[in-house]
Amino acid sequence: EVRLMESGGGFVQPGGSLRLSCAASGFTFNGSDMKWLRQTPGKEIEWVSTITPGRFALYAESVKGRFTANRHNAKNTLYLQMNNLTPDDTAVYYCASYSGSTGVSTTPEFDYKGQGTQVTVSS
Repeated sequence: EVRLMESGGGFVQPGGSLRLSCAASGFTFNGSDMKWLRQTPGKEIEWVSTITPGRFALYAESVKGRFTANRHNAKNTLYLQMNNLTPDDTAVYYCASYSGSTGVSTTPEFDYKGQGTQVTVSS
């Protein structure tokens, strides 16, 4: 059974930082591209980042330079360091696995995703 469990969300003021984690199990983590996605109520799910098993990462323009994805393959764990947060970053953040692209996917498509963790940025 594939399991993805996010943690680390919370409430932060604009300009602040958070580090999200995602514990993965039930699939070959070190062979899978992993994504961070986010969603706000009433909007479609949005792609944030994709990181390959070799830790090559791509980012949405809206987070580039502020967010950093990383992964520890031996621990089956994915991370997202989020700096200089703004209210527009408020969303439920999901980690997801994806194996459907020959290149590095920059879309919200996924095979499995977790339950999500809420990030709220507000003064």
